[in-house]
Amino acid sequence: MIKDKRINKIEEYIIEHSSVSLEELMEVFQVSKNTVRRDIQELVDRGDFQKVYGGITVKQDKRTRLESFQTRQVRNQDEKKRIGRAASNYIQDGDIIFIDSGTTTIEIIEFLSNKQITVVTNNIDFIVSALPYENLDIITIGGILERKTNSFGTMKYMDILNSYNINKAFMASTGVSISNGVTNASPLESELKTSIVKRCGEVFLLVDNTKFDKYGLMTYCELNEIDYLVTNKKPSEVYYDFAKDNQIELIIAE
Repeated sequence: MIKDKRINKIEEYIIEHSSVSLEELMEVFQVSKNTVRRDIQELVDRGDFQKVYGGITVKQDKRTRLESFQTRQVRNQDEKKRIGRAASNYIQDGDIIFIDSGTTTIEIIEFLSNKQITVVTNNIDFIVSALPYENLDIITIGGILERKTNSFGTMKYMDILNSYNINKAFMASTGVSISNGVTNASPLESELKTSIVKRCGEVFLLVDNTKFDKYGLMTYCELNEIDYLVTNKKPSEVYYDFAKDNQIELIIAE
């Protein structure tokens, strides 16, 4: 493989995985360590990547850039719908639930038409979509408008949230990793997400398979703080074992 083509392939691989080791690049691209070092130095010089101990990573500002809600909504839409359907099976009449902002959590609403529940949410699209559903009692939290996620961020008075007895929370994430936990790209939302996770009895994390081994700007909870992990494909053995060791129920949406 010629040099320019190889470097472009390495660049795509690093972006896909967020960060990789020198050894991994050597194995995937079948090149020597010296060749890998020269290639990643060229990528670092371009400005979008930085060296880390034993490897290379995408720079934080590039990795955590927020995309618009509309852009993210059309990506992996079928998978997200299946995840929403699987998660909705755990919602029962009389539940008081929290629906997080996100393009996966919004998919739950289609499957709530026959359930009598109360929904606390910061998700503007969920609020609008819920208007025809008279069976849903909607409580909005207010706060600062985050336009790129179509949601409300941190409330001025977080103790208002503590007055609600929410028993189930359905959370979204920019990326999930064992080392960095459950992450989010919007600082405005992170305080709210952290508070919800700590307060709720059962926490459901809804993420499609592209979110694993990725991470955003801020960690709002550790992975072992969730109770249910709902995704569309069985994750790697590392996550499977982690879930088993930490009593996390793994739900694969077929």
